[in-house]
Amino acid sequence: MNSDISFGNRQLTDKKKEEFYLEFSTLLLSGIDIRTAFDLILVDQKKGKRSNIFELIRNDVILGASLSQGIENSAKFSNYEIQSIKIGEETGKLAEILKELAIYYKSKIAQRRKIISALTYPIIVMCTSFGAVFFMLKFVVPMFADVFNRFGGELPWITAQILNLSNFIDKTFIYFLLVIVGLIVLLYYHRKKRWFRKWSANIILRIPVVKDIVKKIHLSRFANTMRLLISTNTPLLQSLQLIRQMSDFYPIHESLGPIEEAVLHGQSLHASLDKFPFYPKKMIQLIKVGEEVKKLDFFFEKISQQYTDEVEYQTSTLSTLLEPLIIIFLGLIVGLILIAMYLPMFQMSNSF
Repeated sequence: MNSDISFGNRQLTDKKKEEFYLEFSTLLLSGIDIRTAFDLILVDQKKGKRSNIFELIRNDVILGASLSQGIENSAKFSNYEIQSIKIGEETGKLAEILKELAIYYKSKIAQRRKIISALTYPIIVMCTSFGAVFFMLKFVVPMFADVFNRFGGELPWITAQILNLSNFIDKTFIYFLLVIVGLIVLLYYHRKKRWFRKWSANIILRIPVVKDIVKKIHLSRFANTMRLLISTNTPLLQSLQLIRQMSDFYPIHESLGPIEEAVLHGQSLHASLDKFPFYPKKMIQLIKVGEEVKKLDFFFEKISQQYTDEVEYQTSTLSTLLEPLIIIFLGLIVGLILIAMYLPMFQMSNSF
């Protein structure tokens, strides 16, 4: 979901970009020049990597570089932002572009936070549930197993199965943990590769409920980015190129190449999108209307807002449904384990 954590030479986080663009656009719209705006922004910055980045950009601007060149030299911003700012400089609408970039990142952060907020509690409950079950199988059940071994006799089927499962977990836990850690490391280092993005997207888009939410999240971002680029008078072909460079979601990234080629040869955007089943028919029809009335940015804004609202509703509903289901699941599993452990004791007490 595009975490706010940044390592090494990676780009600035979305939150820091939003703050920077919002402060900078506000200062420029109030009539302050770029150099003074940088001075005022740096006053509030604490010493650190972030302050150094903005100071380097400021120094480049003072030496005669444009803002877009200074930002590009910092290697902390995406090509999408660099091109947008360059267009703002060429059209004399730099402050408006920076304000639009601030709004873009604000909406992106808000969407991510709402999704995380809706799913945090169910995930915590789920992890706690699996932890409780694991604790019982790893530590509690073996204590009962020692008692049963002393008394001997034949155990009920359900008790024998629980003891076998506990014994299996005890023997394979370390190997299982090593495999999980190995898979996480392997997936982390291959996450940017084409085969992994294709493989992960195919799996995600086959999971019920999840596939619909993930698809709408990426369609919302696609529409929102198109809205911003078109509103800054970026040519359609260039907009598609920039989004293709930005997007790491396989279905969108791979489709934009042929779409760009089709638009280059005279096809409309909606007709080009219609060739790929990933893009919904309703979205394509709205884009078609936008092309006909020459208000693509307006319709892309509506599409983005619609998908954002749907994602928020679906994640909230999913969270509400998952909470009781997880608790019921935990109760059934724990209850089953307890019954399996006490059942032999009941049988032994009845034999006396």
